[in-house]
Amino acid sequence: MQQGRINARTSASVCGYTSMSMGNKRSDDAELMARLARGDTTALGELAERHRGRILSLSYRLLGDWHQAEDVTQDALLRLRQAAGSYAPRAKFTTWLYRIVYNLSVDQGRKTARDRVLPDAARMEGAGAAASDSAERSERARLVREAVSELSERQRRVVILHRYEGLSHAEISEVTGWSQSAVESLLVRAYGHLRKKLRKLEDSVG
Repeated sequence: MQQGRINARTSASVCGYTSMSMGNKRSDDAELMARLARGDTTALGELAERHRGRILSLSYRLLGDWHQAEDVTQDALLRLRQAAGSYAPRAKFTTWLYRIVYNLSVDQGRKTARDRVLPDAARMEGAGAAASDSAERSERARLVREAVSELSERQRRVVILHRYEGLSHAEISEVTGWSQSAVESLLVRAYGHLRKKLRKLEDSVG
């Protein structure tokens, strides 16, 4: 791994991370990239502080492994430094960043060539459940993991980007490089499969 690793270890804030609109930070991000292009390395630290939770969350959801997700996070931050000189803020910064993280995660997954372990669905659904319903949430998480694991790889990716990262169809298209119509078709099939599968699973344990 390259030197200068930026620590992105699992923390409570990362585990509880949920996506949010970053449109109001676009100009700030572009300014930081411009500073980084001029050789101001403190700008990279600011970008890392602002976005490493988002990077780690997405890469973990795609890979299902914290160590690999940390490697992807580090690589993505180094990629920001390398791309600073050519970065042009034509699109929302976070969409551009998502594409970097997505591609790095897909490449990492291909390299490992192993069965993915899906991330904890309870965390993906949101942290902070009351102790009284923890057993119910645990069972629901197991059912969700089982259902999502049966999706095709492309369907699984678009569900992660849409449901858990909150990206629009157009943004998913930009991140993945697939047409918007392909994204919409994948989501329709994926959610249809999940609804049917979850009904069957819940009936079987009910």
